This record gives sequence, C-alpha cells and structure tokens, in this order.
Amino acid sequence: MERPDLWLIEQEVREQGHRDICGVDEAGAGPLAGRVYAAAVILPHGLVLPHLNDSKKVTEKRRDLLYDLILEHAVAWAVCWADEREVDELNILHARMLAMERSIKALTIKAPFALIDGNKNIGITAQNQTVVKGDEKSASIAAASILAKVSRDRYMLEMAKLYPNYAFDQHKGYPTKLHYERLREYGPCPIHRRSFLKNV
Repeated sequence: MERPDLWLIEQEVREQGHRDICGVDEAGAGPLAGRVYAAAVILPHGLVLPHLNDSKKVTEKRRDLLYDLILEHAVAWAVCWADEREVDELNILHARMLAMERSIKALTIKAPFALIDGNKNIGITAQNQTVVKGDEKSASIAAASILAKVSRDRYMLEMAKLYPNYAFDQHKGYPTKLHYERLREYGPCPIHRRSFLKNV
C-alpha cells in the first residue's frame, strides 16, 4: 500500500500557502536512443494509490495499473518530451529540464508551485522546490515518475516496430549488451542519440 509519509512534503508546501502543487519527474535519461520523457501531475491532496512509489521500484504490471489510476484521479496531468535531436543539441541535463518545463506548462490547470525530482531546476519557470529522490518521498513526484516511465516504454515499443533490427522492445533503448550488439551490426538508426554513441 501507499506509505502515508508520501504526503509529508506536499503538506509542508501547503502550509506555506501553496495549492495545486504539481510533482514533476522524467524517464529515459540513460538510454542510447529515443526521447527523454517528463510528466507533471497534480493529485488530490492525500489521495491513496496502492503501491505508489518510484517507478523503478514498481513492477511493469503495477505501473500500468497505477498509470490508469493516476489519469482517472489526477486534478491535472501532462506528459511531454525532448527528442533525441534536442538531447544531442542541448545535452541530456538541459533536455531533461526542457521536457519537465514543457510538462508543467502543458497542465490544463496551472500549478503555481512544482516539486521537481532531483537537485536541478535549470529553466523551470514555476516557483519550485527540488527533492532529491523525490520519486520515493513525494506522492506527486512518484505519480509523475509512473506517467513518464510508462509513456516512454510505450513509445519505445512503437519504435521497436518501426526499427525492428534494434530490439527496442527488449531493452527500451538502454545500453545493454544486446543493444550494443545490434548497433555494431546495423549502425545507428534515426532515433539514436549521436552524442551517446562516441564509444560505439
């Protein structure tokens, strides 16, 4: 079940006078291919979602269930991305921040305050607070991590159909042995991040 302490950070921010707090997280910083995704989520304060946690600590089946529950119950949510060209042009840190900023701005209900996973807030225009390991500490950030992760995984499954030689359905673009083998055999495809392939 969801841990009750997942709402402590939101409660502290609410006590400072803020409402409509969004959690923001990204997925896909490490892969050699594809977009980096980010999500922003405003949850009803105190909402209990079973097994809500950092997306990396939740099974794929539970992530899919949580994804649907978050979309059903969220006050507002948005998923955005920066593509592989932007990753190469900006570097991965700035591409991650760009995807986060886009997701905050895409919310249908504007969030005047954002909880950002990690310790960087470069380019985030909303008033915000960074939270290291926020996807383990904040319900809103955990929900954003689920939406970002599931959205990116589903996108990579579509890319697996478009570029079947690379087995994206098996590794989602991450730097696995299989992925490197396919890269050496076929070379990069259009969605590969060229700046990540200097040692290939």
